[in-house]
Amino acid sequence: MSRPAPDAGDFLALAARLQAEKPQLSGIQAGLVAAARLGIANDSRAFARLLGLAHALVLRELNALPEGLLRIEQRDTRTLRTRYAPMTIPEPFGGE
Repeated sequence: MSRPAPDAGDFLALAARLQAEKPQLSGIQAGLVAAARLGIANDSRAFARLLGLAHALVLRELNALPEGLLRIEQRDTRTLRTRYAPMTIPEPFGGE
């Protein structure tokens, strides 16, 4: 049985929570992590298209993302599309 697709409210709530818990994350970086964790977008081009952002901006934010939040799975050398997956993050996010 498949999960229902997350809605915009779920995405925004998770991105806000991530950014509150890790203030060094930009809004785009928090969105990248939230999208990966919710299964909304698993590559830079799809994320950029869904949010109406320039792909170059998404790539810059992805490359500046702190380690341990997303795992880079593949980079296309021609298009620069980057596929990523969420890292296993202990709950609460970033807490001890």
